Amino acid sequence: MANSVSHSLVTAEWLQEHINDPKVRLFEVSVDPGVYAGGHIPGATNLDWHVDLVDTVNRDIASREKLQATLRKAGVDNDTTVIIYGDHNNWFAAWGAWVLDVYGFGDRVKLLDGGRKLWEARKLPLTTDVPSFKASSIELPERDNSLRARLTNVLDVVEGRIDGKLIDIRSPDEYLGKIFAPEGVKELSIRAGHIPGAENVPWATIVNEDGTYKPLDEIRKIYADKGVDGSKPVITYCRIGERSSHSWFALKRLLGYEVRNYDGSWTEYGNAVGVPVTNKSGTVWLGK
Repeated sequence: MANSVSHSLVTAEWLQEHINDPKVRLFEVSVDPGVYAGGHIPGATNLDWHVDLVDTVNRDIASREKLQATLRKAGVDNDTTVIIYGDHNNWFAAWGAWVLDVYGFGDRVKLLDGGRKLWEARKLPLTTDVPSFKASSIELPERDNSLRARLTNVLDVVEGRIDGKLIDIRSPDEYLGKIFAPEGVKELSIRAGHIPGAENVPWATIVNEDGTYKPLDEIRKIYADKGVDGSKPVITYCRIGERSSHSWFALKRLLGYEVRNYDGSWTEYGNAVGVPVTNKSGTVWLGK
């Protein structure tokens, strides 16, 4: 993060200095698992977002037992600091940090600020060597559901039962319903638009050109200009929950606000029967 320091972020310089620290484990979480195989930061273990961090049968995050087994194999223990980075501006890396936070890691999981984009731009070392570690016996706690929003939580805000804020971090065209999703993606909804009352704060507005987060004061102002100042609980969403994890990280971990990530996001909400949707014309469709 340019011109600022956060306990939730590490710089490329810090990582280079601690890359061989036995109390640090580095993971790559990229949308394309082939990126890791082609070259990764030395010492990094691959976490396949499509397999390791999700339930491959149900639409859910990885179970406690599954994630625990993955972390044990990588030698992650109770006093290990986990650093995560990835491609696509750290979207899926932030998802990984969110999942680990749900399972109790808190400040022990951090993002490499700028991710692969910054590391590669600086021509820092990459390797194809896959590390191996002595297995640990870490025991994960049960999920902290306060970090995760479900459809019912979203509808509580939409219908006024809870005084909260919804943040749609997708592009303006997605938000307005001009397009259903970015070009070439697979997961789609049958309706375009946004959740009624949601403010549009695209994820890219809070990052610098090199992929690092902007200074905290700038991020705080960007959200404050949309009425988000930490005084009310916040729910972030996107299309499938990965881009919103990136904004969740900024709001929760950098600014310290009360924030949940709605990983069902638009592919759930836009396909749900009977929920209101606002499109570019301002019309609300009840879908009944």
